[in-house]
Amino acid sequence: MTIDSRDAYALASFWSQVLDLPLGEDDKPGDPEALIEAAGLLFQTVPEPKSTKNRLHFDLQPQDRTRDEEVTRLLTLGATLIADHRHPDGTGWAVLADPEGNEFCVERSKEERARTGG
Repeated sequence: MTIDSRDAYALASFWSQVLDLPLGEDDKPGDPEALIEAAGLLFQTVPEPKSTKNRLHFDLQPQDRTRDEEVTRLLTLGATLIADHRHPDGTGWAVLADPEGNEFCVERSKEERARTGG
C-alpha cells in the first residue's frame, strides 16, 4: 500500500513507531520515499496536502496493552484524538489522526473483547 505524504520519511517514522516495525535500512530524512517493508507500506512525498477525510483507514488492535493505553501511547508519539467513541462499559473505539491528518481507529484488544463480549 502506498501512502501519499508531505514528508515521506517523517510520516513513515511515525508509523514505524506506531507499528513497532523498522524503516528500510536506506531510508533517511529528505528521501522522497520511505518503506516499512514488514507492513507493506510505502510512503511517498507528494506536493499537495491532504484535503479531505480518508476513504481508506487503518484499524489498530493493540496486542500487549489495552485500547486506552494504546491511545495514550499514540498521542505521545504525535497522533491527535479526532473522535472518541469509547463507552463506560469498555466498548467502542477512538479515532485518531497521524501527524499529517490521516485518520485511523484504535479498537479494543482481544483480551478486552473477551472480557466485555464481541
